[in-house]
Amino acid sequence: MDVNCGSYLKTYTKSALEKQKIQESDIDRALHNLFSIRMRLGLFNGDPRKLEYGDISTAEVCSQEHRALALEAARNGIVLLKNSDRLLPLSKMKTKSLAVIGPKANDSEVLLGNYEGYPCKNVTLLQGLQGYVENTMYHPGCNFVNCTSAAIDEVVDMAKKVDYVVLVMGLDQTIEKEKLDRKELGLPGLQESLVTAIAQAASKPVILVLMCGGPVDVSFARDNQNIGGILWVGYPGEGGAAALAEILFGEHNPGGKLPVTWYPKEFNKIPMTDMRMRPVSSTGYPGRTYRFYNGPKVFEFGYGLSYTNYSYSFASVNQNKLHFKNLKVNKATENGSVLNIAVSDVGSEVCNNAMITVKVAVKNQGEMAGKHPVLLFLRHSNTVDEVPRKTLIGFKSVNLEAGENTHIAFDVKPCEHFTRANAYGSLVLDEGKYFLLVGDEEYPVTVFV
Repeated sequence: MDVNCGSYLKTYTKSALEKQKIQESDIDRALHNLFSIRMRLGLFNGDPRKLEYGDISTAEVCSQEHRALALEAARNGIVLLKNSDRLLPLSKMKTKSLAVIGPKANDSEVLLGNYEGYPCKNVTLLQGLQGYVENTMYHPGCNFVNCTSAAIDEVVDMAKKVDYVVLVMGLDQTIEKEKLDRKELGLPGLQESLVTAIAQAASKPVILVLMCGGPVDVSFARDNQNIGGILWVGYPGEGGAAALAEILFGEHNPGGKLPVTWYPKEFNKIPMTDMRMRPVSSTGYPGRTYRFYNGPKVFEFGYGLSYTNYSYSFASVNQNKLHFKNLKVNKATENGSVLNIAVSDVGSEVCNNAMITVKVAVKNQGEMAGKHPVLLFLRHSNTVDEVPRKTLIGFKSVNLEAGENTHIAFDVKPCEHFTRANAYGSLVLDEGKYFLLVGDEEYPVTVFV
C-alpha cells in the first residue's frame, strides 16, 4: 500500500512540476518523510499480531476508561451557537414529549465521520434523547441528507403535538469527505424549508442540531426567533449521543468553541483556486481564515456560548512597551504603510528578554459549573490588508464551579506571537500599538523598532 501511495504521489506531483515550479527534490523529501513515519510506527516490521500491540483485545479497546474518554471528547467538542431567552437546558421533569426530526437522527454510523474505527457501542442521537423523554416521536423528515424530497406536512403535524422539537440537520459523508468537496455552503436540498416550516408551526421555539464537519450558512436559523437553540456537534463519535442529551437536559455545561470561521453562502463565489489569505481592498477580495477575512460571518472563529457567563480582566502584564531600537538592521515598509523589522535580525537574546507574562482573571458568574476555554488573541492597531485582523496566541481551559474565579498565566513571545510573514515570506515584527484580547477586554502593548 505504501509503495502504491508513494508511486501515485510522485506521478501526480511530477505532472505539476512545470506549472507549479515544484522541485523534484522536494517530492523525494516528502516521500522520505512519509516512509520514515511509517517505519517508526512499525508498519514494516512483519506480522502485526506478533508485535508489541498486536494482541490488544476488544475488552481493552472498549474499557470503561476509553469509553469515558470518548464521551468527554464529545462533550467538549459540542458548540452552543444560539440560546435565545435561555431556552436550554430543557427541564427533565417538565418535558413530557419530544419530537426528533432528521434524516440521520436515527443513524449511528454518521456520528463517526471518516477515518473511523468500529465503535464499542452504537447509539444514535434519537436513542440518546429517548433515554431522557419516554414519549419521544421520530420522523426522518427528508428522504436522504441531500433532502430532495421532504414530508413537510407530516412533520409539521408532529411538531404541533409535542412540548419540544429537536431538528437534526446538516451533512454526512455522501456530501463532504476527502475527495468530495461541497459546492454550496447552505443546508442541502429542502432542509432549510423543512426547518423553517417546523419552527413556524411548533408551540415553542425549536432546537436545531447541526451535524457536519465543515461550516454551513444557517443565518436563516440564527435570525429566526422561532428557533431558540442551535448546537453544532460535528461528527462527535461514539459518545456523541450521550453528550448531546446531557447538554440539552443540563447535565453538562457546553463550552466548545468553533475551530473555523463560518462563511455566508456568497463566499462560494470566490474561486477555490484563489487561496490568497490576505484581503485586497482595492478589488473587494475578502481574504481567507479568521486572521485576514474581512467579510460578513455567520459565526466567527472561537465563538461558542455556555449556560453560564464568564467575566475576564487582565490581572497583570509585566511590560507594555517593547523596544527593538539600537539594532543595526534595515527597517522596511510594504506599500509604505507599516514600519517593521526582520525577526532574523533581532537575535535570540533580545527576543528572550522581550518575553511578556500575562495573567488573566476569569470568573464563573453563573449558577452552573463548567469547563471553559480561555482564548488570548492579539491584534495590531493598523488595519491594512497585509496585517492580520487578529491572531490566536494562546488558549487554556479551566474548570470553575458556580461563582468561582481563578487566574491563568500566558507566556507571550513577541518574536513569535507578534510576527507575520511579509510579501517575501520573511517573518517581520511591525512597529506600533498592539492589543491583547480576551473576551471583550483589551490591553495595549507598544512596539518600537
